[in-house]
Amino acid sequence: MAVFHDQLNRVVSLPAVPKRIISVVPSQTELLFYLGLDTEVIGITKFCIHPEDKFKTKAKVGGTKQLNIEQIRTLKPDLIIANKEENERSQVEELMTICPVWISDIHDLDSALDMIKTVGSLVNRETEAIALCDDIVTRFTHLTLPAINQKVAYFIWRKPYMLAGTGTFIDSMLQKCGLTNAIDKDRYPELTSQEIIKVDPDVIFLSSEPYPFKQKHIDEFKLMLPKAKVMLVDGEMFSWYGSRLLYAPGYFSSIVKALTLI
Repeated sequence: MAVFHDQLNRVVSLPAVPKRIISVVPSQTELLFYLGLDTEVIGITKFCIHPEDKFKTKAKVGGTKQLNIEQIRTLKPDLIIANKEENERSQVEELMTICPVWISDIHDLDSALDMIKTVGSLVNRETEAIALCDDIVTRFTHLTLPAINQKVAYFIWRKPYMLAGTGTFIDSMLQKCGLTNAIDKDRYPELTSQEIIKVDPDVIFLSSEPYPFKQKHIDEFKLMLPKAKVMLVDGEMFSWYGSRLLYAPGYFSSIVKALTLI
């Protein structure tokens, strides 16, 4: 019996290397496939869109916050990988009656790297996971950006406006870009137009997910804050904390360069 601890410090005991895995977190699903687990992953959510070929062929078990518990039970997994923030607590507790559930809790690059290494150990891909972490660390170490000293408001939702605040993985990635989060409230606060105007950010990032901000929304924010720089950004680069972190430093470099040209 192998004994692990998840990122909530829960004990997760596995009688053997898992052969039937369900992932209910998109970035961790992508990680499992990156580590070479193809036949072992038997279920994913409808938001686990990467890699595309795997998304087309794997059983979908609902959305991250609306899981089909009975379908999951029918698939008879021997390990489920979940996340404290992205999944509903009541549903995760139901999943615990089916099989062992390993739960991540990600708030910065270090906790993401810890997740990758531990998941690698869980699924007998420790060597691959360590190599991936080394590559990610190297790329972030080589990320050198000019100090632009600007405050950014990172929007994740519209009607109501919701933004990424402190204590979030997005906030930590904004810091990697050399930016200061204009929102000093915890987690994902809702703000009115008047409150946003009072914050007076230098930069507005409109994320591609979970709300699909488009070019047409830029004008809306320019009317609200005519002096601010407004950009559409790839939400996966700021909020996916698995193997996609390989590409984040290069993307951040391009974003900061674009900001200096606006």
